[in-house]
Amino acid sequence: MTGLRIFSLLAGAALTSVLWIDPSLAEDTKPTLDTGDTAWMLTSTVIVLMMTIPGVALFYAGMVRKRNVLATLMQSFAITCLVTIIWMVIGYSLAFSNGGSAWVGNMDLAFLSHLTVDAINGTIPDTVFVIFQATFAIITAALITGAVAERMKFSALLWFIGLWSIVVYSPITYWVWGGGFLGNAGVLDFAGGTVVHINSGVAALVAAIMLGKRKGFGVENLAPHNVGLTMIGGAFLWVGWFGFNAGSAVGANGSAGMAMAVTQIAAAAAGLTWMVVEWLHHKRPTLLGIVSGAVGGLVAITPASGFVGPMGALCIGIAAGIVCYWGAAILKPKLGYDDSLDVFAVHGLGGIVGAILTGVFAVEAIGGTPGALEGNSGQILVQIEGIVATIIWSGVASAVILLVIDKVIGLRVDKDEEAEGLDLSQHGEMMH
Repeated sequence: MTGLRIFSLLAGAALTSVLWIDPSLAEDTKPTLDTGDTAWMLTSTVIVLMMTIPGVALFYAGMVRKRNVLATLMQSFAITCLVTIIWMVIGYSLAFSNGGSAWVGNMDLAFLSHLTVDAINGTIPDTVFVIFQATFAIITAALITGAVAERMKFSALLWFIGLWSIVVYSPITYWVWGGGFLGNAGVLDFAGGTVVHINSGVAALVAAIMLGKRKGFGVENLAPHNVGLTMIGGAFLWVGWFGFNAGSAVGANGSAGMAMAVTQIAAAAAGLTWMVVEWLHHKRPTLLGIVSGAVGGLVAITPASGFVGPMGALCIGIAAGIVCYWGAAILKPKLGYDDSLDVFAVHGLGGIVGAILTGVFAVEAIGGTPGALEGNSGQILVQIEGIVATIIWSGVASAVILLVIDKVIGLRVDKDEEAEGLDLSQHGEMMH
C-alpha cells in the first residue's frame, strides 16, 4: 500500500511539473498563426483590391462616353488612395474598435497604432485583416461613382467620398461586423450585402437625384462607348468576388469553399436570367446585359455566401437577374432619375434581394443560423431590420453631406464643362 502511495505521489508530481513547464498541454487558448489561412487572406486581399482597380474602373469606364473615360478611371484610382488613408487614420477604428457602444466604435485604434508584426487576429496577422477590410471600404465608395458619372465635380466627389466613408460606411460596418446593434440582433451578412451593396446603392440613388440628370438625358444618345472594357472590368469583378466572399471566411476552410461555390452558381444564374429576360423584352440579348446580370448575382449572393447551399444560390441568382433587370430597364425609366450606370438597380436592389433571401435559404448546417425554409421565418424580419436601418442612415446622411458640399463648393460642373467632357474640364487630359 505504501509503495502504491509513493508511486501515485511521484506520478502526480511528474504530471504537475510537465504542465507547469508547458501550460499549453493543459489548455491551449493562445491565438496561433496559421500559414494556410494567412496565405489565403493575403491572396483574397489582393484580388478584392483588384475589384476596384482595375475592376470597377474599367467596368464603369466602358459605360461612359469617350470624353469621360479618363475622369471615370481617375475616380476609382483616387478613391483607392483617399479611402486607404481615411481607413488608416480613423475609419478602421470607428468600424472595429468595440467600446461598448451599439452605434459606432471609438478612437482606440486610430492611426492603426495597435498594429505590430506579431499581432494576430484569429489565425491571421492583424495587419492582413485590417487591409482586407480596407479593400471593402474602398470598393464600397468607388461603386457610388457610377451614379454620378459624367457630371460631378472631382473636388466635390472627393469631399463626399471622404466624409461618407467616415460618417456612413464605418458606422454601418460597426453595426453589422464590429459589435453593433444589427450584428447583435442576428442580422446575417457574410460579406457585405448591407454593409457594401445596399449602403452604396442607396447613397448612389440619393446622389443621382440630388445632382440631377445629365445634359441630354432622354434626348441624346448616351450609350456606352466601349462595352468591351465593361466586360473586362466585369471579369475582374467576378474573379475578385471570390476573395470578397470566400475571403470573408477569414481562413482556408470549408466555409470559404462553400462561399466560393455558391458565388459562382449565383453569378452564372443571374447572368443567364438577365440575358433571357432582356431577350424576351427587347428581342435581343446584349453583352452589357449579361455582364450586368452576373454582377447583380454576385451582389445578391454576397450576404448569403456563408449561409446557403447550391440550391439557395441558384434561387438567389435567378431572383437577382429578374429584379436587377427590372430596376434598370423598367423602374429607372418610370421614375425618371438618372443613375448613370445603374448602381442602385444592380447594387441597391441586388443587395436587398440577397439580404432578404438569406433569411429564406440560410442552412443551419452551413452557417449556424437556419432560415425560413428550416422553420425560422423570423430571420426574414431580422434581415429586413438590417435593410431598413441601412437605407435610412445611408440615405439621410448621404443627403446631408451632399447638401452641405453643394452649398459650399457646388456639386456639379457647369454646362459647358459637361459638354466638353470631364477628361478635359476636370483633368486637362484626353484619350487619343
